[in-house]
Amino acid sequence: MAAMLEFRTPGWNPYAVKYSPYYDSRIAVASAANYGIVGNGRVFCLGLGPQGVQIEKTFDTNDAQYDLAWSEINENQLLVACGDGSIKLFDMNVNEFPIMNFHEHKREAFSVAWSPVTKDTFASSSWDGTIKIWSPARKDSLKTLPVGNCTYSTSYCPSNPNLISAVSTDSHLRIFDLRTPVNAQYHLTTKIPVHLPSPITMPPGPTPPAVPGEILTHDWNKYNHTVIATGGVDRVIRTFDIRNPSPGPASVMMGHEYAVRRLAWSPHASDILISGSYDMTVRLWTDGSTMAAQQSSPANAGIQLGIMNRHTEFVTGVDWCLFGVGGWVATVGWDEKLLLWDANRILQGQA
Repeated sequence: MAAMLEFRTPGWNPYAVKYSPYYDSRIAVASAANYGIVGNGRVFCLGLGPQGVQIEKTFDTNDAQYDLAWSEINENQLLVACGDGSIKLFDMNVNEFPIMNFHEHKREAFSVAWSPVTKDTFASSSWDGTIKIWSPARKDSLKTLPVGNCTYSTSYCPSNPNLISAVSTDSHLRIFDLRTPVNAQYHLTTKIPVHLPSPITMPPGPTPPAVPGEILTHDWNKYNHTVIATGGVDRVIRTFDIRNPSPGPASVMMGHEYAVRRLAWSPHASDILISGSYDMTVRLWTDGSTMAAQQSSPANAGIQLGIMNRHTEFVTGVDWCLFGVGGWVATVGWDEKLLLWDANRILQGQA
């Protein structure tokens, strides 16, 4: 197979990409006209075959599409988060129109995530400062979790359906536990100031900035379900153990030259993650957790393992394929391109 496959989305600027959890040959890309500033959105449902990447279906929306998530209960269905605040559920067997429309957010819906454990709910976050929990069978939300400021990303814990995380403009990572009573905290159990300088000795090297900055992306480790990675405007990727966040980041990864827009832990290795940035690069990292302990510091200095610089605009989406030999990734950017490539080749210096 070629080292890199490319698919163009002329007239549409991608914002997110997701591999299907059912098929290694199915990929979806959420996009917007005019860089998402004004105009329609389009989701591309793509199939990977002998002829390369082919369109299987497209669905248009009246407003930009900022994120997407495949259904965990139906292999033909996917959600898109739209600029008008709505979340739409499309079915590849139904032409043109969504089969459900969920519209309570007052501003742009920027993130959507399907529960990977119970599979019967999904979460959305919005610039209106809220997270909403939904059932795909009901048009009204089940629960609203207030964050209070623009919430760029929300996600479920991979092993506990009651834990929901979010990052936002106020430089904090929040954990909500739906098992707790609805008191004044609205299920909020942990609030981690991402930017705070660590009270412990950090590993040798550049010191991460200690100024609050918008957190744009985060992801749960697929093997250590108490570890979350965050990235944002200050260009630094940090990991935190939510059981004990007070010592600060468990590891720090620095190298991007502009904001980190999207990151994703590998489903194949506990220490590997990938990140896409406004510096137009995609970078592969180890968080250092599997390396020999660094005696001078309890925190790890993550190491950049490789860089992919074939995008010519902001990189907005990254995702790993769950299947196969364990290295294929999909990346999208505002250059109207989807690139599929093998991260293992970067590790071998072949990219």
